[in-house]
Amino acid sequence: MKQSLQLKIGHQLSMTPQLQQAIKLLQLSSTDLHLEIQQALYSNPMLELADEIDQASDSNTEIDTETGNEDIQEPLVTANDDMEWSEQIPDELAIDAQWEDIYANAAPASASSSSTSNTSSGSADNRDFEEFHTVTESLQDHLLWQLNLTPLSDLDRIIATTIIDNISDNGFLLSPIEDLWESTYADYQQGLQQDSQLPDATIELDEMLAVLHRIQQFDPPGVAASDLRESLLIQLNQLSIETPWLEQALIIVDRYLPLVAERNFPALARKSGLDEASLEAVIGLIQTLSPRPGEAIGSQDSTYVEPDVSVRKIEGHWLVSLNSDLTPKLCINQQYAKLVQRANASEDNTFLRDHLQEARWFLRSLESRNETLMRVSRTIVDKQQGFLDHGPEAMKPMILADIAELLGLHESTISRVTTQKYMDTPRGVYELKYFFSSHVNTAAGGECSSTAIRAMLKRMIAAEPNKKPLSDSKLALMLQTEGIQVARRTVAKYRESMHIPSSSDRKRFKQSA
Repeated sequence: MKQSLQLKIGHQLSMTPQLQQAIKLLQLSSTDLHLEIQQALYSNPMLELADEIDQASDSNTEIDTETGNEDIQEPLVTANDDMEWSEQIPDELAIDAQWEDIYANAAPASASSSSTSNTSSGSADNRDFEEFHTVTESLQDHLLWQLNLTPLSDLDRIIATTIIDNISDNGFLLSPIEDLWESTYADYQQGLQQDSQLPDATIELDEMLAVLHRIQQFDPPGVAASDLRESLLIQLNQLSIETPWLEQALIIVDRYLPLVAERNFPALARKSGLDEASLEAVIGLIQTLSPRPGEAIGSQDSTYVEPDVSVRKIEGHWLVSLNSDLTPKLCINQQYAKLVQRANASEDNTFLRDHLQEARWFLRSLESRNETLMRVSRTIVDKQQGFLDHGPEAMKPMILADIAELLGLHESTISRVTTQKYMDTPRGVYELKYFFSSHVNTAAGGECSSTAIRAMLKRMIAAEPNKKPLSDSKLALMLQTEGIQVARRTVAKYRESMHIPSSSDRKRFKQSA
């Protein structure tokens, strides 16, 4: 076979750096986008905040107007005033004295009436700095703090630190104490060979159990347990001996905890020998305990969702607006831009020219992101006006291809726009992906959204009788009477996705409530 060269002409989409940057900004959430903008401000001198320019121009205007009236300004505080002020303030103050009281009486009138005093007497002096900077303590930090206050030997302190590192955020041991002892024993023996300053001793399992029992007395109660039963027993043992029904609660948790979880009160009363009133009191005591003791110590900061777009109904029409507070306003630094010379090929000019082009690409990518987000949001609102007017039961079935076809975009672009983007509506804040759902055929030949079916099921289950909850088959028949053709297994799938128990579990829960 003879080799030859051939020329072919064709079209191919190339991922230019500009296109890659636009796609990257499009899929970022509002928080990630803010970080990306900050990084661009740090790395590109051509970019700057438009707010800073406005503030600088305002401050320059104020300085010009103040200095235009008087060429020479008198000092705010004269030497005599300073001397009188220092004489009025005593060298030693009382323990309960407030600086504001001394300062208000001793400050000269000229200083209090000057413009400089406004900066010191404003709200900045009354700030609570803990409000601006707080340190969230994890469960491990809380336990280590208590460990530092506990008198232990060096070897026991090493064991305790190892155990604390093996505790999850919920407060339970991540691995059995026997497995932890084997790994700790091997690591310690290896450490003795490398570090002669370690105490020469052998870690026994009994010693590790003793240290574990010491940590289990730390706060929060029930921490460092291997399972729920042990955690509840630790919490009960830390209660006062005079606590009513304590002895019966210890027996039930130790022997019949699975029956408590199943809420099988007849079998529990029969095996424990308690009557209904006594059993109710014991269960009430057990319910005061924490099933996850580690949650008492906050390990994570609360996160809040800031909507990217907002929807409001004005004069009978739904209007979509972009939340401009999430992204700072950027512009090109005109002073640096004027330094760029077209015919100059020096290193400095090349640096400025490249960064100027990057700044323009970045601003265009931001504009493209905001424009695409607005177009997609408006199309979603036009398609889902029934949801905004009447609630989830009026949600229409919609997929990514529907919006992509209307806007002339690719489905992947719609997916990037709707990921981690939120819309503020009168009915709450929803992720844009919430408005997309599959469909189920109706008896009239139409389609019904799966989100609407979930809302119907939630409404039916909320209105069911307590003594006879509705089964999945009954719920399917009720939906069929409303014209929605669904099978029993489909109802079960939707019910489980909403974390709603089965009819038998709901009946048992409502009877015990």
